[in-house]
Amino acid sequence: MKKISLALTAVVLLGSCVSKKKYVELQQAHGETKSQLTKTAVEKEELEAKFAKIEARVADYNSKINALTEDNDAKLISADGAVISNNVKAKMRETLKNVSPEQLMGAKTLKDSMNLALSHNLKKSIGTNSLNEDEDIAIDIDDTVVMISISDKLLFNTASYNVSNKADAILQKLADVINSEPSIEVMVEGHTDSRSISTPKVTDNWDLSVLRATSIVRKLQTKYNVAPEKLIASGRSSYVPLASNDTKEDRAKNRRTRIVILPNIDKFFALMASNE
Repeated sequence: MKKISLALTAVVLLGSCVSKKKYVELQQAHGETKSQLTKTAVEKEELEAKFAKIEARVADYNSKINALTEDNDAKLISADGAVISNNVKAKMRETLKNVSPEQLMGAKTLKDSMNLALSHNLKKSIGTNSLNEDEDIAIDIDDTVVMISISDKLLFNTASYNVSNKADAILQKLADVINSEPSIEVMVEGHTDSRSISTPKVTDNWDLSVLRATSIVRKLQTKYNVAPEKLIASGRSSYVPLASNDTKEDRAKNRRTRIVILPNIDKFFALMASNE
């Protein structure tokens, strides 16, 4: 009987030892699993945060793309660097329908077409039909800068810097263009031929060119109500000639006043197109 009791005690103790070991192993496995779950949860939160940032960036890009797509005035940039809007491009095409085929043949790029259309509308606005465009007035556009060269015979008497009455018509039209758009700035440049001049009031051609420019600027301000802060007066003397000074005809070409208009091209073209 005693032997049986000892045997049962041994079996019980042995069974107890095996269960405890298994329990410890399960506890360790549970701890490792719990640790892994915690690590996974942290990684999940980090991934969710990164994903949220990516989603926000994608939404921002989509918003910008949609805004550009819906914007009727989205800018178009051509290979030659000209920048116009869709609306202006449509107006330009309408204007070019009124331009002669010979002139259109010379427009090889978008910039050429834009300059041709601007020149056509500006000439129409100023009213150059009664003028000799080769001698009296010339209009050029380069990189959206409009340059109007006016013969001095339309503005001044010989060797004088007083603006003549015959200049009123063209100055009125120039003032209308300048006053119609706040973004326009204007530089008035006086140019002379190479013949020297010296009078009690005019020392040389530098004096004459500057005095002529300031006379035009002053008249635009006082008679035609052009804001003075939009005006710049400058003199170039005889040092930027269009032709040689060897003949009477060439000297006449060099005596000129150049009006340089620095516009916002979209607004300026819309203004010119409105005169069609």
